[in-house]
Amino acid sequence: MLTYAIGDVHGRADLLDRLLARIEAHRAGRDRRLVVLGDAVDRGPDSAGAIATLRDLQAREPGAVTCLMGNHEAMLLDAVAGTGRDLWRLNGGDTTLASFGVSHPGDLPRDVVAWIAALPTLHGDARRWYVHGGLDPERGAEGSDRETRLWMREPFLSANHDFGRHVVHGHTPTRDGRPDLRDFRTNLDTGAVFGGPLTAGVFDESRGKPVEILAVR
Repeated sequence: MLTYAIGDVHGRADLLDRLLARIEAHRAGRDRRLVVLGDAVDRGPDSAGAIATLRDLQAREPGAVTCLMGNHEAMLLDAVAGTGRDLWRLNGGDTTLASFGVSHPGDLPRDVVAWIAALPTLHGDARRWYVHGGLDPERGAEGSDRETRLWMREPFLSANHDFGRHVVHGHTPTRDGRPDLRDFRTNLDTGAVFGGPLTAGVFDESRGKPVEILAVR
């Protein structure tokens, strides 16, 4: 069994399609799971297309595809609820609205909003924790609250903390377009929406760290 964890898409549906095709070729018929680490929306040109692709994958393989909520999905939900609309739009929400052909958060398709609202903030398997932002070193994975899982950078990034399982995350784009590979965590946000690649880590059941990296531009 292989697990492919995909970093922040941010509306780059074109790169998502390309990476999924790369994953399909790489798996070569082997069983696989997909974990998408959040921030599928905002900033890039086709958030609607990215969400449609992910929803279709989940509908076809509900037990094999996990999509996590990122802080940008959380900002979208706040805007729909009538709070934080300006903050969301300043952080790329306008491109998401445009991709759906609407001008107000309240006009986003209800089924899309419901799907986003149901996204988990943490996923785990025997070797790894998957989260968008980070985890609180003092509270652990399951003890970290929603805000931490969506938004955390420090002290998570510099703590070099062992959470008992390898932590796979996104949220903080790397400056060199390469994943940040550490002893206790792997950051797969390689800045796809800023001109970097969209990256997937390949994981197996033998260890927590990735066994391979796939990237597309």
